[in-house]
Amino acid sequence: MTTSSTSGSPAAPLVDLQGLVVAVRRRRRFWCCLATVGLLGGSAAGVLMPAPPSAVTTVLVAHQADTPNDPGTLIRTDAALLQTVGIAGAALKAVGSADRPTDFLADYTALGLTNNLLQITVQAQSEAEAVARAKALAEAFVADHVRRLKETADAEAKSLLEQRDRMQGELAQVNQEIGDTPPQSGPKASARLEALYASRAELTSRIADFSRRAAEANVGTPRLVAGTQIVDVPHAVRVSRAKTAATDAAIGLVLGLVVGITWSAISAVVADRPVLRRDISAHLGAPVVAELRRVPGRQRGRWQLRRTREARTRLTTTLARLVRGSGEPVSLLDLGCARTTGAIALDLARALAEDGPVVVVDGLPGPQLAKRRPEADGPAVVRAEQAGEPAPGERRIGVGSVAPGTAWTDLRHLGTRTVLVVRAGRASAAWLHTVARQLADQRVPVLGVVLVDPDPRDRTDGTPWGGPRTVTRGRYERPVRQNGTGRRRTGRTTLWTTRVPDSDQEVR
Repeated sequence: MTTSSTSGSPAAPLVDLQGLVVAVRRRRRFWCCLATVGLLGGSAAGVLMPAPPSAVTTVLVAHQADTPNDPGTLIRTDAALLQTVGIAGAALKAVGSADRPTDFLADYTALGLTNNLLQITVQAQSEAEAVARAKALAEAFVADHVRRLKETADAEAKSLLEQRDRMQGELAQVNQEIGDTPPQSGPKASARLEALYASRAELTSRIADFSRRAAEANVGTPRLVAGTQIVDVPHAVRVSRAKTAATDAAIGLVLGLVVGITWSAISAVVADRPVLRRDISAHLGAPVVAELRRVPGRQRGRWQLRRTREARTRLTTTLARLVRGSGEPVSLLDLGCARTTGAIALDLARALAEDGPVVVVDGLPGPQLAKRRPEADGPAVVRAEQAGEPAPGERRIGVGSVAPGTAWTDLRHLGTRTVLVVRAGRASAAWLHTVARQLADQRVPVLGVVLVDPDPRDRTDGTPWGGPRTVTRGRYERPVRQNGTGRRRTGRTTLWTTRVPDSDQEVR
């Protein structure tokens, strides 16, 4: 659900799905590396750590309470009974092993294939030992199952016979009472005699029933005992090392891919680093005037790709037009791409060299420009602390940085107007707000943003809907006066104060 703020603009969503997808896609090298590591690790594990020798056997288990609609509870009970110390100890005793039953429990598993089929898998040091242990384990389970069937049948028959004996005692007592009754008596004696006869008939019937049930209790036991048997002779399982390596590699690949994508998504949400031109423009309050691929750390030639060379030429032309149209010195401020910013400054200086002498003032933290190899026809480069007053007719292009740790008061000495060179996904949204506020406090208008290393599928608009914070007008335009204090003339241009709706100060 979208709510509205006090200014009437819709509130930003909790998670920007488009930005999240772009951020995850930009980190594809990271999660592809994790997937590759998982693939290689899984294949190496399958080759270097093969599965131990194992044997398998299948047991047919007959239950006394078998029903066609049984959900598998009985066979699961049998599998749980197989994982007991008693059966494990009996199997080890049969093979003459001195291992502890508790340790042997971890070497075999039981799986219910159907309601009556139980598969037993045993691992050992060798195939022969695995087969012997699987056979001993199956025989121990069958013997235990048969014993429990017989004990259950004997207990049931014993209980029925005890009930029959008790009924026979009651019947003997009733017969004695009938014999003690005189043949000629009154009505009460006749009624009592009839009740005794009825009780004797009922006891006789119940005794016969208990006798029948006791006889039937052991009738089905031989059938169940014969039905519980080993149907699949224990045999060794042949495992293909290549198949195991391929399976482990696939598992490692999927696991690495999932972990990499999940980590990239979580880090993108937590870091909150904008990658779309729409978000970067909104946070800086300035339009994106150009895009450029990042200059690689080790270049084979200069900007080899054709698209990159064309984009660099268009960018140089655009920046040269902005600098020529401004009567004030212009600087290029770097945010996450110092090498690219230096290359752009040198190209811009060469383009402006046709109009007169150009000096590049290096204000970057590192020696990217000042200690570079000088070119015969290239522009002069001086450090910011060594730059004096400009000579008459000399144009200067300042190059600085707005990364964390920047001395904000020195930015105006590099240029009273600036173009921000921002690498997408490098700075957080909070730091972009900090840069915009600090430049506004130093009264350094932002002419535009050069977006470096953008997402190639980004189709968002790079112009803030509210318009730029500082609007530059020509000297011959007639502006509308606001309360008589709305303008400040500097050289050939007029800087107009634009009040930002969500700010409590004016940016001039």
